[in-house]
Amino acid sequence: MAELGVPWWTYRSIDAVDGWLSARSKPIRVFEYGSGASTFWLSARADEIFSVEHHRGFADMMRPELAKLKNVTFLQVDAPASEAPRIGSAKIGSEHLDFYDYVHAIDTVEGDFDVVVVDGRAREACLRIAVDRLAPGGVIIFDNSHRKRYVDAIAASGLTERIYGGLTPTLPYPDRTSLLTKSDPGVA
Repeated sequence: MAELGVPWWTYRSIDAVDGWLSARSKPIRVFEYGSGASTFWLSARADEIFSVEHHRGFADMMRPELAKLKNVTFLQVDAPASEAPRIGSAKIGSEHLDFYDYVHAIDTVEGDFDVVVVDGRAREACLRIAVDRLAPGGVIIFDNSHRKRYVDAIAASGLTERIYGGLTPTLPYPDRTSLLTKSDPGVA
């Protein structure tokens, strides 16, 4: 899917983010929870990207490809097994994994980010941490935002939400990607 050259977000959100990035002053810094096709797409539009992945097998597959991108720093942070995770995930199969280090990987990088992508595990916790790391006028891209736990987390965040529903490059049915800002910078 990375060869298609588009993220797996809704097409409408891809267009909105592309326009927003084109109008944004450089340099543009990105932190991304969940690597993949979006990492490649963003690497052509941003100056510096930090992408974190929790799944070792996927990370091993992505690492050599992302190493070719000079503006991408790839972080692989395991989610160890735990009977009492400090930060859990509601994703089936992830219930007994601790995503604390994954969520806090953003704390290992100095400075604020123009864009934070929340498209991995423990998204509610990632969102809570990301809010304080967002540069003035920055945007959080939150994928699959229709899920109830995500709707609730977004509502509790205090951010302004623009919803972009519709088709994606990967699903045969409509989905939803939300763009979140501290104030609405005109993401259309």
